[in-house]
Amino acid sequence: MKFIVKFFPEITIKSKPVRKQFVKNLSDNLKKLLGPLHESVRIQKDWDKLVVHCSSNDEQLRGQMIDTLACTPGIAYFLDVVEFPLGDMQDVYEKTQQIWGERLTGKTFVVRCKRAGKHDFNSTDLERYVGGGLLQHTAAAGVRLRDPDVTVNLEVRDDKLYVVNDKHAGLGGFPLGSIDPVLSLISGGFDSTVSTYLTMKRGMRTHFCFFNLGGRDHEIGVKEVALYLWLKYGSTSRVRFVTVPFEGVVSEILQNIDDSQMGVVLKRMMLRAGTKVAESLNVQALVTGDSVAQVSSQTLTNLTVVDAATDMLVLRPLITMDKGDIIDLSRKIGTEPFAAVMPEYCGVISVKPTTRAKMDRIVNQEEKFNFDLIDEAVANAQFVNIDKIDLAEMASTEVEVLNVPIQDGIIIDVRHPSEEERKPLKINNVTVEKIPFYELHGKFAELDKNKVYLLYCDKGVMSRLHASHLVEQGYSNVKVYRPL
Repeated sequence: MKFIVKFFPEITIKSKPVRKQFVKNLSDNLKKLLGPLHESVRIQKDWDKLVVHCSSNDEQLRGQMIDTLACTPGIAYFLDVVEFPLGDMQDVYEKTQQIWGERLTGKTFVVRCKRAGKHDFNSTDLERYVGGGLLQHTAAAGVRLRDPDVTVNLEVRDDKLYVVNDKHAGLGGFPLGSIDPVLSLISGGFDSTVSTYLTMKRGMRTHFCFFNLGGRDHEIGVKEVALYLWLKYGSTSRVRFVTVPFEGVVSEILQNIDDSQMGVVLKRMMLRAGTKVAESLNVQALVTGDSVAQVSSQTLTNLTVVDAATDMLVLRPLITMDKGDIIDLSRKIGTEPFAAVMPEYCGVISVKPTTRAKMDRIVNQEEKFNFDLIDEAVANAQFVNIDKIDLAEMASTEVEVLNVPIQDGIIIDVRHPSEEERKPLKINNVTVEKIPFYELHGKFAELDKNKVYLLYCDKGVMSRLHASHLVEQGYSNVKVYRPL
C-alpha cells in the first residue's frame, strides 16, 4: 500500500531552511508512528509531499495507518493510492477502471489529473479519455464537471501512474516539535482539553499541569484524558504530567480572601505556580482554556488582572470561541466523553464573584495570603513522563487479573471507540461486549448480576482502574482480562 502525504499549506510558504526542518520533523514523526505498525514501512521525502510505502496490503493495517495519518499534525490531506508503471492512455483507463468501475454505479463523476514530467499528452487529454471510457463501460449515472457525486483523481509523475483510491483529511497545523514547547493548565473539562489539543495541532510539544484541589477521582479523570490526547495526537514527543497539590492554597484563600475576590485570586495563584513549573521544564508559555466572558473570572477586566500575576506569556486558543463550538470540537477529537463525566471539585465558590476586579483591591487582598504555600505546592509537585503514568496504581482495591477468559465469562471492551475500531478484540467462542469506560459505571448496574464480567483494555491499566471502582461499589462479579 502507498500513501501520498500533502503538507499543511503554511509549511510550503516557509523559507527554504524552515520548510526543510518542518518536513524533517514530519518525516521523523511518521517514522516513529508508522514504523512499529509494519517492518516494511518507509518514508520518502519529496519537495511537495511525503510518500509512505508499505509492502503489506492487509486491510486492518491499512485502517491503522489511515487513522494514524489522520491524527498527525502537519498534514493537510493524504491520498491512499495504487501505483502502476505509466503506459499509454488506454492502459491508464484500464487501470483506473479496475479500481473505480464498480464504485461509480448510479453516480455522477468527473476525472481529475495532476501531471508532472514530459509526456505526449496533457492532463485534459487524459481526463477526457479516461472519463469517456468509464462513462461507456460502467453503470455510472453520467459525467458532471461541477459538484459530481464522485471525483476520480489521478496523478502522473514521470513514468509512474497513481490512481487515487481515497482521499483523507489531515489535521493541518505544524509537525509536533517544530514549535517551542508549552505547559497546559488542564482541568479535564471541555475547555482545557480542547485548548491542549489545539496547541498540539499547532506543533507545540505540550506538557500537562494539573492543580489538585483535593479530589482523587478528578486527578484520575484528568490523567485519563491527558493520556488519550497524548496517545492520539502527540505520542511522538515525550512530555511530562505534573500534579501540583493545591489544597493548602485553596484553604488559605477560603480563610483569608473576601468572597467576591476568591475566583480571581485563585487564578492568579495558579498562574504563579504554573510559571514556576514551566520554568523548571524550560518552557516559555502557559496555555489555558479561557474564553471571553464564559464565566465571571474570564471577563476582559478579570483576565487582565489575572495575567498581571506573571511575566510569562499566557496562550488562550479558545479566547473567542463559543461554548457550543468548543463542545463540538471536543466531540470531533474524542474528548467529549471524558469531559462529560469528569468528576468536579470546586475549590472556591463565590456567592457574588466580581466581574470587574480592581488591581489595587486584589493586591490588598493578597497581602493576607501566605505565599510560602505556593513554593510549598510546587516543591511537592509530582512530575512523571506521560508514558509512565500508571492509573492502576491509583486503584485502591485489588482485582483478580486473568490471562485467559473463564467459561461463560463475558469480556467487556472498555477502550475508547476509536481505539476499539482501530484494533477490534475478537476471541473465538467468547462473548465480547463494547462498553467504553466513560459509560461503564452507568451501564454496569443494568447487566446480568449472575454473569462474570472481565474488563479489557490494551495495556490493562484502564480496565484495572475501573474494575477496582466497581468492586468498591459492591460488585463482586467483575475481574480483569489481561492476555499474555
